[in-house]
Amino acid sequence: MKPRSDFLILGSGIAGLSAALDLAEFGSVSLVTKKTTVSSNTNHAQGGIAAVMSPLDSIEEHINDTLTAGAGLCDEEIVRGVIAEGPERVRKLIERGVRFSKQGDNLSLGMEGGHSKRRVLHAADLTGREIERALVEAIDAHSNILVFENHAAVDLITERPPSEISRADENRCLGAYVLNPENGKVECFTANVTILATGGAGKVYLYTSNPDIASGDGMAMAYRAGAQLRNLEFVQFHPTCLFAPGETEEEGRRFLLTEALRGEGGVLVRADGSRIMKGLHAREDLAPRDVVARAIDGDMKRTGADCVYLDVSMKSREFLKDRFPNIFARCEKMGLDMSQKPIPVVPAAHFFCGGVQTDATGKTTVPGLYAIGEVAHTGLHGANRLASNSLLEGAVFGYRAAVAIGAQDRAGDFSLARTWDPGDAVEEDEAIVVHQGWVEIRHLMWNYVGIVRSDRRLTVAARRLRAIGEEIADHYWRTLLTRDLIELRNIALVAELIVECASSRRESRGLHYNKDCPGPDDSKRRDTVIDRYSSGKAHLGNQEAARR
Repeated sequence: MKPRSDFLILGSGIAGLSAALDLAEFGSVSLVTKKTTVSSNTNHAQGGIAAVMSPLDSIEEHINDTLTAGAGLCDEEIVRGVIAEGPERVRKLIERGVRFSKQGDNLSLGMEGGHSKRRVLHAADLTGREIERALVEAIDAHSNILVFENHAAVDLITERPPSEISRADENRCLGAYVLNPENGKVECFTANVTILATGGAGKVYLYTSNPDIASGDGMAMAYRAGAQLRNLEFVQFHPTCLFAPGETEEEGRRFLLTEALRGEGGVLVRADGSRIMKGLHAREDLAPRDVVARAIDGDMKRTGADCVYLDVSMKSREFLKDRFPNIFARCEKMGLDMSQKPIPVVPAAHFFCGGVQTDATGKTTVPGLYAIGEVAHTGLHGANRLASNSLLEGAVFGYRAAVAIGAQDRAGDFSLARTWDPGDAVEEDEAIVVHQGWVEIRHLMWNYVGIVRSDRRLTVAARRLRAIGEEIADHYWRTLLTRDLIELRNIALVAELIVECASSRRESRGLHYNKDCPGPDDSKRRDTVIDRYSSGKAHLGNQEAARR
């Protein structure tokens, strides 16, 4: 068997699209995405991309802000490298057609929580959409890149079944099994090098700012293939998602209200107008996200309120419509004039600081496999991501991975790539099993493994998730695949891995807060490392490779 393409990229956010454009100079690229190329966490990013682009700012200040937000778990060498490369990656985005907002002839730079200077480039309040537009247009114009839309990756193809080896480096990734929606068949997408750029796992939680495709697919596939993952307990909850109780539960807490609103002077208040963050942190409403989200969560639980409020009424209607046109229009559609009254908000799952462990180029512990963007753990974010560093990470590591891959010899024994065998699987006839699994897992994770955790909650969650996971695995092997079933299997695994990582951290640090060990403990400051060979949870690895 010959490789279908030189390079296979799973995912179409800023990391995957950037890598595709750079890798196309070295060979053929297959880019697989679950929906259309513009449906990703990147596309939903409102705030912007952080980079030092002003003489009033400095690389060292951006580094210090990132390290402070990361609460002692950042890899300082990675931080320094990424921040230093940031301006060049931004210039490359502009060269590729991204139109960032300007003030006169200069780039308009926003302020967000945790930053000491204005350094967030944005395109009004639809930065992610603008970046996706420009990169997708560049992809479409490139003859060496073939895009497969609405295709869902099922599992990674490896030379040997992961269950037959004892270490990840004894294997090699040869590509991925991918569900073709046109014929319902699972096809082999083989490649010399495979890149996971699948984004995060916000859909593991009941309330999230993420799109529907953020179901942890890359993390789950990498774990099943034997790759090492790190720090999955660090889930960032965005403090301010629009609370819209009149809408469906899904949509009502999914519209994100960018931190840039607070950067422009917005403050968090209770129904009576009293300030929530006053006196809680030196930066008050511009404190790091973990501090703000925890404060809102605690205040809601203490008062029994359904939401809190974000007040930006000190700004004029004209300013808000110009600076935040998308948010202003959304609020106006709900009958809210944000220039006159505070906006109701609640926290929601937003970003994973942990993920598939990589080196400084995106290389994972499985030969032939790279991971870039939110799916990866590079060491940049530590225990808490600094606002708008995620798009920066995607741009930098998309480029780094392409350069590293293009400079190496690539070889794999593709005769070992086994074709997909559905066995005795039958058509889905009990869709309620999938629906019920989604509901149970997401409610369980929100209630037991959310912003504030406890030993008892984590123990209960682990026990229930194991039972749910076993039921899903049984259904998976009996049933022909659908995208819903693939995603359910993945969120079930990722949920268990989050709980395992959270249970093993015996301190509270950054985004992980356990009320039974409420303070940071430097004697226990470490990365949480997990893989199928050392986790002690053998059943997690049984959901591997598929019928082949």
